[in-house]
Amino acid sequence: MSTEVRLEVLLVIFTLKDEALQVWLRPWHETGPEGQWALPAMPFVGPCSLEQTAYQCLEACLGLREAYLEQLYTYGEPGRHPAGCVISVAYFALIAMDALAQMAPAVQQGAWFPLSNLPPLALDHADILAYALRRLRYKLEYTAVGFELLPERFTLSEIQHTYELILGERLDKRNFRRRLLQAGVIEPTPQVRSGEGRPARLYRYRPDAIAEIKARRLFP
Repeated sequence: MSTEVRLEVLLVIFTLKDEALQVWLRPWHETGPEGQWALPAMPFVGPCSLEQTAYQCLEACLGLREAYLEQLYTYGEPGRHPAGCVISVAYFALIAMDALAQMAPAVQQGAWFPLSNLPPLALDHADILAYALRRLRYKLEYTAVGFELLPERFTLSEIQHTYELILGERLDKRNFRRRLLQAGVIEPTPQVRSGEGRPARLYRYRPDAIAEIKARRLFP
């Protein structure tokens, strides 16, 4: 086993697709059982920063140069990787629904998987994914991070449905809307969306809104 230390940036990429919270995975071709999948990663070689490397990895995976990105944790436990001492600096990224249609052809092969139906994951990637989901759910309670998964304009029903998909639980409609509007992070637009029943007002996230919401567990 090599004693060389290898540093990589690893991404947990979330989006909402087909009525489910999904994560982007790539086939795992290194040592291990066949049929495993892995979170995408890219070696860190400098002189660019870790964050720049994460964006490079995102572009290689999905052809996207911009997305919500946040550092998650650093993994470097002995024996976690068959290649030897591999330190993974993990980030999670959030891809808005409308960005999926704008994606360029990916450089790396991969696919979206709903979190409720994941394939076998290589190494410790199941633990990394589980921690990323916990972090996302935790941030959902006191920040406006959930808006990063929505298109620019959305209905109140769409934002509630987004939060329900991420949290994995149903939310009381009246209570959710009251707290959301009281938070002052969204504003109505002149547009409405027509469909079955009454047209629904479209809202948008306020550009000048404070991202950190003071009240804990505001939305659930």
